[in-house]
Amino acid sequence: MTAPRPYGLLAELTYRCPLHCPYCSNPLSLESGAAELSTSEWMKVLHEASELGVLHALFSGGEPLQRPDLADLVECARRLGLYSNLITSAVGFSRSRAEELKRAGLDSVQISFQADDHELGDHLAGAPVHKSKLEAAQLARSVGFPLTLNVVLHRHNMDRVEAVISMAEALGAERLELAHTQYYGWAFKNLESLLPDREQIQVAALRVGEAAHRLRGSMEIVYVTPDYFGTRPKPCMNGWGRRYLTVNPRGEVLPCPTAGEIKGMRFDSVLKNSLGWIWNESEAFNRFRGTDWMPEPCRSCDQRELDFGGCRCQAALLSGDPSHTDPACEFSPYRQSLLDLSKGGSTTVRPDFVYRRPGASAL
Repeated sequence: MTAPRPYGLLAELTYRCPLHCPYCSNPLSLESGAAELSTSEWMKVLHEASELGVLHALFSGGEPLQRPDLADLVECARRLGLYSNLITSAVGFSRSRAEELKRAGLDSVQISFQADDHELGDHLAGAPVHKSKLEAAQLARSVGFPLTLNVVLHRHNMDRVEAVISMAEALGAERLELAHTQYYGWAFKNLESLLPDREQIQVAALRVGEAAHRLRGSMEIVYVTPDYFGTRPKPCMNGWGRRYLTVNPRGEVLPCPTAGEIKGMRFDSVLKNSLGWIWNESEAFNRFRGTDWMPEPCRSCDQRELDFGGCRCQAALLSGDPSHTDPACEFSPYRQSLLDLSKGGSTTVRPDFVYRRPGASAL
């Protein structure tokens, strides 16, 4: 099989982060002080990504601002002709840092918010950061960056979706991403506390639709519906190994940021192989690429090249095997495992989350 061309590289520069979000997509097992790729190793990754045809480099983490060489990496991406985007909690996004990144050639900034309200936002982040996020968003606009806000939706903030949209308008965001929590990793540990009910989802979808129509032409709103309440799976990452690749802080290359949580799978490292070989030849990237691997009912489904069987991480978590049909599909033999979980979460207003902590292990 000839591998398709990748368009996007998610460069997870570090797992270090000042936030402790209970839905964090970083691994459940976080090693304090774990080795990270060096500046020169990351630059090699960027060069090899460019040679593969990647167009877009997303600098993420953890918190990428924890890396003192971030501007050097941004400058490298610019020299290679890659569009660069900083995905950040905004903690540490000072004026001097913002101006340094602007000079280095950073193209855009995406700031994560937990809510529109400072008390709720700080509770969800596990740290008093909401005020600094507001200041950072204003700073990003004043320096001249296109601004995206990202808010992960769940039981405790989705009733405030209109206020979140108003906050994004007030901050001058050009794009607002409202994505429902994906329940694996830390989010799965907190599923009962985070899972909304169906009525909340229906109301939120209506409010988002109204706002998207009103703001058409001034602010783009991207709304990602939750898997647990749908009937067909999403084409996770536009299909395994088709368009995107992730390089984690240790140098492992993954088809998606959470693929490392799939038990029994081994992912090759840029410290031992080239990015091109890993993308084109490695066992992990070819394992679920295309449609030949699919079991029934996917194999005979007329949507198999649209949804590609759904999410492999979710299939592994809920059915015990990543090669099974995603239980988000109504035709999956493992559908009941998802239905058993989707009956609504806890009604506790201020739940005791299992927070993501550096050096902690939830395994």
